[in-house]
Amino acid sequence: MDRMFRVLAFWTGIFTVMFYVGDMLNTALLFLVQTAFFLTLSYLKLSERMYMYLFGAYCTVFIVGYTWYSEFILVPGFGH
Repeated sequence: MDRMFRVLAFWTGIFTVMFYVGDMLNTALLFLVQTAFFLTLSYLKLSERMYMYLFGAYCTVFIVGYTWYSEFILVPGFGH
């Protein structure tokens, strides 16, 4: 399971580079933090159950954050 967190770190790192090249610096910073989080967790040698609990907690925080952002921050519109 620790390898799967390294895979997640790899892909969030790829997204970090793509967002940075696309001049989306805030999003690149967010994904850089996620990359560091996943990479740090992958080297802790936790049990598989603990990795599953951490991934479930990560998914829960993501869904709550995304719902909050889309409900209270995102302004719908058809253009600039």
